[in-house]
Parts: sequence; C-alpha cells; structure tokens
Amino acid sequence: MGAITLDSITVTPLRRIPTPGGDVLHGMKTMDSGYSGFGEVYFSWVEASAVKAWKRHLAMTMNLIVPVGQVKFVFYLEAGHQFRVEEIGCDTYCRLTVPPGIWFGFMGLVQPQSLVVNVANLSHDPSEVERRELAAIQYAW
Repeated sequence: MGAITLDSITVTPLRRIPTPGGDVLHGMKTMDSGYSGFGEVYFSWVEASAVKAWKRHLAMTMNLIVPVGQVKFVFYLEAGHQFRVEEIGCDTYCRLTVPPGIWFGFMGLVQPQSLVVNVANLSHDPSEVERRELAAIQYAW
C-alpha cells in the first residue's frame, strides 16, 4: 500500500429508494468498493454547529454515512498541511470511505441534529485511535 493522501478518501453515491411511508436508504454491501471487513457499526449524533474533532485511526477504515441531517467532514494530513472538506447527508446521500492515518473532525449543519453512521472494519479499540484538542489543528469551522 502506498502513502496515504487525501485522494485516498473515496465518495460513493448511495441509493435512496422512495417507498410509500418512507424511503429506503442503502448503506453498504460486502461487494462494495470500500468494504474491507466488518468490525462494528456505530452511530454518533451531532447537534447543529457542534464540532467533534480531532481523531485519527491508526488501523481502522471508516465508511461514513449521514442518513439524517447534513454534516461537514474535515480531513487533515500534517504533511503539507492539507485539508479536504466533504459535506454529506440527506441532500448529498453518499458514503465516505476513509483509510487509517487521516485526522478528521465533523460539524453538524442542520437543526436540531444529524446522525453519523460508521461501518468500520474493526471493533472499537482505544489504543487504535489518537485524539487532539480542537485548537491543535488550525481550521476555521
């Protein structure tokens, strides 16, 4: 595997199927690109204008989906002080596949809150993730 770059993050459009009584939203199948095994699925609510940052997974590949609301994700690589921003959610329903080694944070964009889903290839392990305070990486949220 080569060096991690922000171009290593992939955006996969997802199907939203209108049905009477409520839409069906696809998330991930084992045959999808970005699928690299299953460890766990976890959910995180983020309130409008709230920022949750900064984390970097050392081994986990994340598959991020926002089925409720709209969220701004900011990805950061220290080499070259590079940022990449992706806004996903109801208006832009897709999945972000993020390899390990990239710092990230996110902010809720709509009231009252948005839901972030991570289909991860590993189960949560506190020794596998690094954290920094919000002010440690300079970004104008």
